[in-house]
Amino acid sequence: MTNDQTQNQESNIRKVALTALAGTSIEWYDFFLYGAAAALIFPKAFFPEATPTTALLLSFGSFAVGFIARPVGGIIFGHFGDRIGRKRTLVLALVLMGTASTLIGLLPTYAMIGVAAPILLTILRFAQGLAIGGQWGGAMLLVTESAPDDKRGFYGAFAQAGAPVGVILANLAFITISAMVSDEFFNTWGWRIPFIASAVLIGISMYIQLNLEDTKAFRELEASKHEKESSSESEPTISKSPILLAIQKYPKRILLAAGAFLSVQVTFYILIAFLLAYGVQSANMTRDDMLTAVLISSAIMVPVQFVFSSYSDRHGRRGIFMLGAFLTALWAFAIFPLVDTGNFWLTVLAITGGLTFLAMMYGPQAAFFTELFSTEVRYSGASLGYQLGAIVGGALAPTIAVTLWTEYSIIWVSVYIAIASTLTILSVMMLSETYKSNLN
Repeated sequence: MTNDQTQNQESNIRKVALTALAGTSIEWYDFFLYGAAAALIFPKAFFPEATPTTALLLSFGSFAVGFIARPVGGIIFGHFGDRIGRKRTLVLALVLMGTASTLIGLLPTYAMIGVAAPILLTILRFAQGLAIGGQWGGAMLLVTESAPDDKRGFYGAFAQAGAPVGVILANLAFITISAMVSDEFFNTWGWRIPFIASAVLIGISMYIQLNLEDTKAFRELEASKHEKESSSESEPTISKSPILLAIQKYPKRILLAAGAFLSVQVTFYILIAFLLAYGVQSANMTRDDMLTAVLISSAIMVPVQFVFSSYSDRHGRRGIFMLGAFLTALWAFAIFPLVDTGNFWLTVLAITGGLTFLAMMYGPQAAFFTELFSTEVRYSGASLGYQLGAIVGGALAPTIAVTLWTEYSIIWVSVYIAIASTLTILSVMMLSETYKSNLN
């Protein structure tokens, strides 16, 4: 390969990586914006007739609906991602998310239209879940299938970095709007502005459609299919749905991938959603202090992910993944004592420690899941494993945490995190190492 070709390849993968980062950041911004609103705004806006604890549980219940939709989105978008390409499917997911989130910002509250308000809110949350279910597979495959073999972990981290960047943007949006308006205005109209701003996703999706090519691996797969179809010797065949083929070929890997994701999901949503409510109600911290603590910790998580992802390119995915789960299990018992002090910087330390250990798993995950499946079912297989882990681990994590906290003791939330981390370690132990594999 000539120097010009090498430079062109590097320029192209950087463009793909940065575009994936932009798209996933805004997509996750929308998804996490709902989590912050579910903890701070929606209990009063959409469930005002219930007691505060019940309203919080109902609000987190609507938050969980997005996770129930994620595997459905993974199946639907995975099917089309393996059939029509990574790029076009990602564009559809981004448009769906931008539309659903903007409509949440325009939604009347319970005081305006009664019980129809929480019903419509739940429907739009389901649409958000469908979009996230399709977005992750498209974004991470655009990057990992385009990256050099020895840098898949590093470039895959651009798609993964969208999650903490999304948290930063969501919390920053709430903090900024809260600082600019009165509490009364914020609780009635101000919270809507960050949701309405989600319309920018539609613009990003158009850029991807017009400026990026699909991945080399998918183009080669398509060329191979066309060659077989045009061969006079080949018999016409009826191809299976990619999602059914993925389940048939890789049932164990899909389930183990889901298990590998449990620690990340349980801990992440406890740190960025449940902890907002816990810090305000139990440790008497302000809403903005808790949002700022999560923002600072998420900002630290971003570069740390790239460090661990690059490490996985040189030394393998499994070791760093299991170490992250082990440290998360230990740190679970430090989180709440630190927050209970009511000290802002100790709260930052509690969240930062958790997100740093999660970065050891989440950073290399895009490359790890990409390498587990063959090209013809990679979108479907990786998405299904990821989203099954999301629904089991993340969907009810804030709700379970609230129940354990209010009915028993906060120590049981730490035990909950430790159990999820143990299951992750066991799942990764049963998966083979993948970092030296070829994508074919």
